[in-house]
Amino acid sequence: MGFDTVLTIGALALIGLGMAAAATLKGWQGWLELKKLELASGGPRADAATGATGGRIELADLKERIRKLEQIASGIDL
Repeated sequence: MGFDTVLTIGALALIGLGMAAAATLKGWQGWLELKKLELASGGPRADAATGATGGRIELADLKERIRKLEQIASGIDL
């Protein structure tokens, strides 16, 4: 394997790494833009399936978790 071959492989590897880094950066910037839009609109977008019922279920789940944590803190075995 000659010097030219090694140089070519190295250059191609460097170009591939640069392309992967550019794609990752573009995705990161898109994700940040999405989060900025979510913050500006008041929170994450709600799915159609998540309505008032979904909110009540989530609230009940959170209350149950708090109750369990309070029991653990007070030393009661579950």
